[in-house]
Amino acid sequence: MSEKRKPAKTKFDVGELEAKLGYTFADKKLLLNALRHSSYANERKSEHIASNERLEFLGDSVLSIITSEFLYLSFPERPEGELSNIRREIVDSASLAAFARKFDLGKYMFFGNGEEKNGGRDRTSNLEDAFEALAAAIYLDGGIECVKKFFLPLVREQVENIFAMHRFNDPKSLLQEIVQQNGETLCYEKVDERGPDHDKRFTCVVKLNSNVIGKGEGKRIQEAEMNAARDALRLFGEQQGNK
Repeated sequence: MSEKRKPAKTKFDVGELEAKLGYTFADKKLLLNALRHSSYANERKSEHIASNERLEFLGDSVLSIITSEFLYLSFPERPEGELSNIRREIVDSASLAAFARKFDLGKYMFFGNGEEKNGGRDRTSNLEDAFEALAAAIYLDGGIECVKKFFLPLVREQVENIFAMHRFNDPKSLLQEIVQQNGETLCYEKVDERGPDHDKRFTCVVKLNSNVIGKGEGKRIQEAEMNAARDALRLFGEQQGNK
């Protein structure tokens, strides 16, 4: 009888990653938990190892409040709608995954064999989730100020990029303005929905005269539509987001 295959191992050096992050954990277990994909935990059920899903849930809120506070205090003259659009740009899937890539986070994650073989280390959704989980781990380990010290430099850089490229405009509105010049019409359609209730993933497409011109994914339908619009804007020479 063949031996049961063990989950794929990761090349992990706590000190190396902490040096990249600029933060040293008092409780190393929190860092390890933040890097465990559900596929890894599922292959080790008998060991009762937790995945990073609960930390991801907390981290989503932590990053959102830090970003909201920063934008509120930094741009007192800008209206709520514009601040919401900027925040959406910063905490959407593509941006968080890009932040994770800055620290080469995929290299340090723990995956099951199947996810490892299917390119899980560079999958946008995995990197996004790991970054959110990492933020939660720092929050639980050192408090909100430690997360701010880690995250705000990334936020400031992203905001500068947004303003430099005028990306604070709603990509759906910008796309609509472009196509209206030719008297054409757009429609958005949800084409996929997967995952448990606490971690839904939606995929939407945007169509121009019934032809698909963009596709996007997100935790919310609105985010997926925004990312589909960004994808479509490339056809018109408008670069938005980090995809």
